[in-house]
Amino acid sequence: MAFDIPEQPQNPGPFAEQHGYNDIKVKTYDYDGQCVSIPLTVLLKDNGTAPAETNIKLNVLYRTLSLKSVVIKVYRADVPFSPFREVGEISHTHHPRNKGLNWKNTARSNRMVVKDIDLLANRTQWDSDVAALGRFEDFQTTDWLHDNLLYHKRRSKTSPSSTVTSSVPDSSRIWSIYESIQTYVILTIVGICIGTTAAVLNVMTEYLSNIRTGYCTTALYLNRNFCTWGELDEHQATTWVEYSRFGVLNYAMFITISLVLALTSSKLVMHYAPLAAGSGISEIKCIASGFTLKKFLSFATYSLKSIGLPLAIASGLSVGKEGPSVHYAVCIGSVISKLFARKVLKTHQKNVWFRNILVAASGAGVAVAFGSPMGGVLFSVEEISNMFKLSTMWESYYCSLIAVATLQFFDPFRTGQVVLFEVIFDQDWHFFEIPIYIILGIFGGIYGIVVAKFNIKAVSFRKNYFNDFLRMDMTESMQFLFQECDEHPHHNICNLESKPEAAKAIFSLLWATVLRMIFTVFTYGCKVPAGIFVPSMATGATFGRALGIIFQLWRQNNPESSYFTSGCLVDNKQCITPGVYAFLGAGACLSGITHLTVCVVVIMFELTGALKYIIPTMITVATTKIINDKWGKGGIADQMIVFNGLPFIDPHEEHNFFGHPVSDAMTIKVVSLPLQGVTYGQLMAILKETDFQHFPIIQSASKPLIKGYIRREDLINVIERFAGDPLTDTPCIFDNDSLSEDDILNFTDAVNTAPLTVNVYVPTEHVLDIFHKLGPGCLLVESDGLLQGLITRKDVLKYEYVLHHIDHDESIRIREQTFKYQEQAWEFISRIENSLMDKVYMVRNRLFKRRYSRI
Repeated sequence: MAFDIPEQPQNPGPFAEQHGYNDIKVKTYDYDGQCVSIPLTVLLKDNGTAPAETNIKLNVLYRTLSLKSVVIKVYRADVPFSPFREVGEISHTHHPRNKGLNWKNTARSNRMVVKDIDLLANRTQWDSDVAALGRFEDFQTTDWLHDNLLYHKRRSKTSPSSTVTSSVPDSSRIWSIYESIQTYVILTIVGICIGTTAAVLNVMTEYLSNIRTGYCTTALYLNRNFCTWGELDEHQATTWVEYSRFGVLNYAMFITISLVLALTSSKLVMHYAPLAAGSGISEIKCIASGFTLKKFLSFATYSLKSIGLPLAIASGLSVGKEGPSVHYAVCIGSVISKLFARKVLKTHQKNVWFRNILVAASGAGVAVAFGSPMGGVLFSVEEISNMFKLSTMWESYYCSLIAVATLQFFDPFRTGQVVLFEVIFDQDWHFFEIPIYIILGIFGGIYGIVVAKFNIKAVSFRKNYFNDFLRMDMTESMQFLFQECDEHPHHNICNLESKPEAAKAIFSLLWATVLRMIFTVFTYGCKVPAGIFVPSMATGATFGRALGIIFQLWRQNNPESSYFTSGCLVDNKQCITPGVYAFLGAGACLSGITHLTVCVVVIMFELTGALKYIIPTMITVATTKIINDKWGKGGIADQMIVFNGLPFIDPHEEHNFFGHPVSDAMTIKVVSLPLQGVTYGQLMAILKETDFQHFPIIQSASKPLIKGYIRREDLINVIERFAGDPLTDTPCIFDNDSLSEDDILNFTDAVNTAPLTVNVYVPTEHVLDIFHKLGPGCLLVESDGLLQGLITRKDVLKYEYVLHHIDHDESIRIREQTFKYQEQAWEFISRIENSLMDKVYMVRNRLFKRRYSRI
């Protein structure tokens, strides 16, 4: 069923009056074949040519209405404010691969010739990137402005300073006291659950990682740490048996167990909880900004994420636990808050409350993953929350405190620490080391740019169709890469007395850096719970350690060089500490891949306790920040948001709409309701056959003067509360002045009589600021008080994508070339697979033939 949309007044509009231009009205056909008259402002120049912006308007028209064909009637007005006179008609059938149209000499009259109308001057490529915008419809938008107003209105009534509380009963006052402390009750429960989950997963991960190399003879369920608890030397313990004692079996067991763990994690995620794949930070940022993704924070997602995460990490995949820790922490916050508030809070209270719990839980997730409570707080503020509030930061602080305290109580590593490693650097830093810090910062920036770029290509390809430092766990490798070499070195990396040994160590570290980058590119984004924080830190640690060894050897070979005399004694062999460069390299790569700054600095300090190196860390991270701002395109989470077509308005990014007015981006597929004249049957037909969430209230169909708007949820609530069963012809009113009978559906109390409105000529950049700072569900677009359209955050994002991606021929050419290479690579892989399968079948047939011949 198609609904008529109020047309604009029959006048040429201010454009024709000011510039002598003309207007176009569009008649379209929907899937039912019924005609819908929709006003579309397209300005014709004096020579009858359409401006370049018209192609954007038509693209938006197709996108918002999902039309297949359009009939455009061209009008002109000889005198301002006189009726339009038809000049000609243009028909167009939309095709996904239509590369351009050129309608010429199709509309003629004795007064005007419309020529060279090229409404699609540039090619239109509805490729996979644009099709990804269809995921916008999977998200529901939260009206933060409306919910906050109702939330604070309710709190003002129960506030002790309110004059209303003097007349309320004692039970209501007790309830108001309970409401004031309920947030901390929930945060306490959420923090305890997050800390408990983190402790269990840490033990599981360590156990599954250990059984790849050996087993415990006293109890198979114990990991290496617990199995050798009473032994003086863990490496000479008799209770833990290494597979290396059995020769070739060592490699066979290592590979077999790794494959089983990785395949199990992948199968669980793919078949039972697809939303548990990946990191989850990208989706959480979208949810915190006001979009809701169904089942992403469900208990099933939490369960499979918690099970699949230790399997994926223990398998040896280049993944980390930090991103997934944020996801399962937010799942815990979502599940507990919904169970707690199911029959306690109203919907608008749940939305406001849920956002605060979500941000606080995300900080607690990072806190337990790194053992960094203050780093978690800063992460929630810098990365997740799209607006800074002191109350939000305090709630995140409290939740992180409870979570880390719970993790400390369980002590999963039996070291009294909440992290696996802690280092102490005895040597002070020197000013002559600053160039090395800058080099590490440059490497971190380059690492972030390269890995993010190629990871997007690897994920796109996936969607369309032995080294010492790589074999061990990434966290364990960083544990000794950060350490100083003492008199009793615990690893061969400290035995650098001869040049061959030093060269071998440097080569191993650099080779591990390259392979770790490659593994991270292909692993992050695959169908297992996967984070990128620890792989990035491990990559930076290996590169930093290699650079530190090179710098140390240079100093040893040139002890009297003037470069070192400013703060390094000749007889001081430990003047250069390679572990420091591993520490700084890890921080640089973490900052480079996430585009976080203050949060990274604090996390590195809490992770290692190296407070003495605060200035070198700040120099390194600042250099990485400069490189990212100059050549980067945002952190990996932001780039995955764009790639996956997730709806997110980044407040830190510049959105250049080139002065386009809001009328270009607004949707004109609006169902408006007049103050009177609507029946219950008509209203139910609208609710059943449309999925619109906002309905503008206008004075009448002939005079669409804006009187307010009502949400779909409020319409349904009023209907459900109506006493009795309304008849089909029961009148519905949206204004108390309209009718006064009792047998009516009165929606007056649910109508927002002061909606946010913008003029059609307001720049789209200003509209974006309103959505970010106020968080309304929609804005009504008006001209002289008359309804012209409606715009939501989804409309702005769609229009921005169309504006910046569809019209870029060079980008389209590059994408086509990329897809071509991907198809060639897939064909190559398919040929290899077919060849291997043919050989497998051939060997199997031979075995069967021999068996049957013996029989």
